[in-house]
Amino acid sequence: MFELPSVETVYQWRRKRTGPRGFRVGRHLRFDPNDVRAWVDSQIGEAA
Repeated sequence: MFELPSVETVYQWRRKRTGPRGFRVGRHLRFDPNDVRAWVDSQIGEAA
């Protein structure tokens, strides 16, 4: 969905609690698409 420079960007968002909500499935990080859309909408709202 995003063209990020690296996967580390997502991990930094998670550590700083600035990105969408995620959860672990084993050693993998997963995101609910609805949570990601809500996060994107909130980011657009803050920028406006």
